[in-house]
Amino acid sequence: MNKFLLTLIPVAALASSAWAAPLPYDEAANARADVQQALIAAQSGKQPVLIIFGANWCEDCRALDTALKAPNNAEMMAREFVVVKVDVGRFDRNLDLSALYGNPIKAGIPAAVLLSPKQDVLYATRAGELADARRMSETGVHDFFRAALAKAKAAP
Repeated sequence: MNKFLLTLIPVAALASSAWAAPLPYDEAANARADVQQALIAAQSGKQPVLIIFGANWCEDCRALDTALKAPNNAEMMAREFVVVKVDVGRFDRNLDLSALYGNPIKAGIPAAVLLSPKQDVLYATRAGELADARRMSETGVHDFFRAALAKAKAAP
């Protein structure tokens, strides 16, 4: 077999495995039901609900998801929040849910909303703060959500 093909085979295998990675947003999920379940869980754990609006086609959404899976961020997410990911499709899905929380996706995705267990909005991205997530470091993502949590705790 020629050397070119021998080097191409591992590259093709690697590329196909990258496509096989799970996507961060469940396009078939019932977002309203997922949020309601998260609110119930938040009441018992006394944690805010973090809703992350995004889409699988969105590079920044996938980058944010990857950053949130880093050990330091994953530990903070599990300890501090009940997390729900809501798929917005091509801005044609779950828009009513986004509107319910002040339309945080208006300035881009990913977008985030922090809710109290009683469904009060404690914090929301309104100016596209996460819309350039692929340029944020894992530490930058950590700092962003740490600051959002501090603002939420300071809310009346």
